[in-house]
Amino acid sequence: MAWLATAGGYQVSLQSGEVACRNAAGRTLKSVPSAIREDPVVVGLRQLTEWLARHEASCRTEVERWMVRSLPVPAAVLRSVWPDESWRTALTDLVVAVPDADGAFDPDEVGFLRDVDGSGIGVVNLDGETLRIPANQLLIPHPVLLADLEELREFAADLGVAQSVDQLFRATWSRPATLDPESRRLDGYSGGTFAELRHLLARAAAHGYPVRGGYAVCRVFEAGRTVEARYWVGSEDPSWETETGDLVFTDRAGTGLRLGEVGPVAWSEGVRMAAALYAGRVVEKPEDGE
Repeated sequence: MAWLATAGGYQVSLQSGEVACRNAAGRTLKSVPSAIREDPVVVGLRQLTEWLARHEASCRTEVERWMVRSLPVPAAVLRSVWPDESWRTALTDLVVAVPDADGAFDPDEVGFLRDVDGSGIGVVNLDGETLRIPANQLLIPHPVLLADLEELREFAADLGVAQSVDQLFRATWSRPATLDPESRRLDGYSGGTFAELRHLLARAAAHGYPVRGGYAVCRVFEAGRTVEARYWVGSEDPSWETETGDLVFTDRAGTGLRLGEVGPVAWSEGVRMAAALYAGRVVEKPEDGE
């Protein structure tokens, strides 16, 4: 970004997302002098950095939503946002696939997204080859759907891939084969004690999970339907002690689902929520001698 003139002969610019300042002699200063901190140009740059930070977070959130929903994204949409650095950063090096008419994809035909233009989608496949795929839409698979997840992780490490959106190294959970498919509740994360409900509510907010009616919720669109994971956190006075309850899954109408009816993405994201909140519980330390 070019240097912009301010009062007192100073010039300011944006460098690495921060407002930088140099004096009339051209020497870059360690900080913006107090004399020009409220200068309209400086204020405008600060507001721009705040907007850029919100924009970058918004791009990451939207791309993560595409991944969790596992819905194809039109190539036209990707081409339109690709010139934007924030969108490009969020999308670059995500594992992508070309879906068929039913929305499924070949697990052997995935690659790391590197480029999008009018001639197609540029990817690097597991053989290290750079390919350009003509496609009308693209899928960003949830990691629980990637059959070669460990191989992809190793390959990403070899390439030095650093994903802006947590995909390959996102914690995933699969439904245990020993679990009763007719059951409607998972109690593995119940009984977590918190000294005050407000502590658990704050933890849910920090992880991006809204709380409604005493439940932390995570909504997933999968296989053509909406499934909501609900994890009991409490609904009493925020200053009172609380204890976590069971994890349940419901359809869009709020009807409880049997655990055997829950798809792999909804299961993984629901348990991921419960595990993240349960991890903040009060853990009693053993007394000396125990």
